[in-house]
Amino acid sequence: MNERVIRVWDLPTRIAHWSVVALLVAAIASVKIGGNAMVWHGRAGLALLGLVVFRIVWGVVGSTYARFADFVPRPRAIVDYLAGRWRGAGHNPLGALSVLALLALVALQSSAGLFANDDIAFYGPLAALVSDELGALATRLHRRAEWVLYAMIGLHVAAVMFHLHVKKENLIAPMITGRKRVRDPAIESARGGGAAAFVIAFAIAVAAVWTASGGALPPPEPPPPVPSW
Repeated sequence: MNERVIRVWDLPTRIAHWSVVALLVAAIASVKIGGNAMVWHGRAGLALLGLVVFRIVWGVVGSTYARFADFVPRPRAIVDYLAGRWRGAGHNPLGALSVLALLALVALQSSAGLFANDDIAFYGPLAALVSDELGALATRLHRRAEWVLYAMIGLHVAAVMFHLHVKKENLIAPMITGRKRVRDPAIESARGGGAAAFVIAFAIAVAAVWTASGGALPPPEPPPPVPSW
């Protein structure tokens, strides 16, 4: 059966994917450095939250294989994949579960960081909205979920390497070029996800970052005047 090249991953999906990778590296490096680098840790967390929001919206209005309706697996699809009967161009069923888990974990980490307060190096932009007890809880959650996130990243990378070296299927190249070779004539190129959809998803993500950064909070009260005498 002749191979042909199809469009599988649109440009916004690819940019979002590699941006998450870069920002995760920045967030991990900055928290390990500590000190003044924690400012950049907070910025990376806000950007990651914006990317998660963008990806969620893009999962509704994006192109074919970026949509949740296409790749969120049903139990039967998982069974077919494990039995070697699954055919598709986008995320395979197990890969889709990995993507969903990573999105959920990044969202959890970023959201917890908004309210975290360790009284030393970091004060989340929305920490003032919660009590000290809830702030401490958010801080503990943020620290403990970090190790779960590391495990999921390791599993994700291991799966990509397994496909590359064992199954001889390169999952990295399509996420760079946006194109993939397929043999099944029933598999079509991705459609949809045009400029209007991108503007909508981007605007919602920007609004989410602005809100998460405390943009909607009232300005702090001015300090009391200093007596002239």
